[in-house]
Amino acid sequence: MKFGVNLLNFGSGTTPESLVRQATDARDLGFAFAMISDHIAVTPDVHAVYPAPFYDQFLLAAHLAGRVPGLTLGTTITVIPYRHPLQTARLAANVDQLTDGGFILGAGVGWSAAEYRALGVPFEERGAITDEYLTAIRAAWTQDPCDFQGRYVSFEGIRTAPAPASTPHVPVWVGGDSPAALRRAARLGEAWHPFRPTLAALRAQLPRLAEEAGRAGRPVPEFTPRIQLAVGAVPDTEDRPLGHGSIDRIRADVEVLAELGATHVLFDTYPGDPAARGSADDDRRVLELLVEKVIGAAALTS
Repeated sequence: MKFGVNLLNFGSGTTPESLVRQATDARDLGFAFAMISDHIAVTPDVHAVYPAPFYDQFLLAAHLAGRVPGLTLGTTITVIPYRHPLQTARLAANVDQLTDGGFILGAGVGWSAAEYRALGVPFEERGAITDEYLTAIRAAWTQDPCDFQGRYVSFEGIRTAPAPASTPHVPVWVGGDSPAALRRAARLGEAWHPFRPTLAALRAQLPRLAEEAGRAGRPVPEFTPRIQLAVGAVPDTEDRPLGHGSIDRIRADVEVLAELGATHVLFDTYPGDPAARGSADDDRRVLELLVEKVIGAAALTS
């Protein structure tokens, strides 16, 4: 498995300098990749969880590409309906060209109806829009000039260069844990990227993902979970999110993820509540503990 860190690109005290420090800490501790969250309109419901200032994920990735070489960068996740697919395709391909470690497009439907309204995008159609836009994005990465005809977007003769540096194109990690998200990952993704999974859910979802891939006639996507870290006394129940509990329990969780076939694991130090968020030093101490007690330096460099 490869291990990565979720960069916290939002909230009080977040600055260009603090963001470079987060990425540098991740690289220097031996993590292979770092990923960045997405919001465009910080509506009140978004601000309650992910407060402003909120730095754009693509601009931040390009900023870090030249300042923290050696990391693969990515998004966790890009809310696909928020941008025209040609824009998303070009942004991802450009950053993939600019980053020596390559780029990963994490993709999902988002959750804020208010943000959708602010952007003038129909929230009720977000799943269908995402599926169509992902198809258009993949076409733009592999065709130049590119034609596409769909319900939500159509274009002809669009020049799409530069193509992604990654071959055959930027990998797409599809987020979400609903039946629709599993179908989307099977049909349109290179990986399935659930957030805060539980062992009970994974036991049901991973076989379903394989079934959906079989129906689509595609290889089973890689399994690349995002794990929220909460080190402390947490009851060991079937609905406990992996990554919550004692450091020994978290080490066992990582072993379980390996047994389940995870190829990448993204660790997230954000507790989900701005009031409970620690300092940058606190985050680094958690990551250092993770390297020392859970992953091991040898695993990071293997």
